[in-house]
Amino acid sequence: MKIQFHKRFEKRFQRLPPHLKHKATEAINRFMTDPFHPLLRNHALTGRMNGKRAFYVSANVRIIFEELDGYTLILLLDIGSHEMVYR
Repeated sequence: MKIQFHKRFEKRFQRLPPHLKHKATEAINRFMTDPFHPLLRNHALTGRMNGKRAFYVSANVRIIFEELDGYTLILLLDIGSHEMVYR
């Protein structure tokens, strides 16, 4: 699995407090090992975000991504609170 980072993701990741950066890094590492690990709650999105997916970093923090070629390539699009990423 290859992961690429969108500019928006990189910018928002840098703005996270250190403890959330650490949790996000752990979640990404877990995702790389097992994209459907139960703690991640990997799920498809609907509506205007149809075709994208999300997984949990914490109770209120999500990572939005697109998967290509059966999880061969992952593009991390956004990270932030539920309200921020689902606007």
